[in-house]
Amino acid sequence: MVRRLGVAAALAVGVAILAVGCGGGQSSGGTGQAATTSPRLVSVQQFADQVDKPGVVTINVHTPHDGDIAGTDLVIPFDQIASSTELPTDLGTPLAVYCRSGNMSATAVKVLADKGYTDIVELAGGYNAWIQSGRTLDGA
Repeated sequence: MVRRLGVAAALAVGVAILAVGCGGGQSSGGTGQAATTSPRLVSVQQFADQVDKPGVVTINVHTPHDGDIAGTDLVIPFDQIASSTELPTDLGTPLAVYCRSGNMSATAVKVLADKGYTDIVELAGGYNAWIQSGRTLDGA
């Protein structure tokens, strides 16, 4: 009986480790606690809140350039993000990344994470979702 409990406990621990380890790289934003995985796919409101925070670098990676969300700091085409010299040198700098629909930003945030950036949010649905929520773009 004791041996069976030991095996069951070991199995439960193994399942718990797998569940945590296979959780995926993106979440819907959550509560903003430090344990949240980066990059995070966030809603329009969560993205707007992030852009408004001091110290966040907001990056438009869409090409061709169609306009920007207010507060955008950098415009870097998604396919040039890996070689950009405009990115912050501090890999802990919070980044907010977007494009038109989410396809280009998905590529860009993967590159940024691979480069070692540890605090990245991505706008779910891109600025199409931003506009659908009633917000506007600058310079569009």
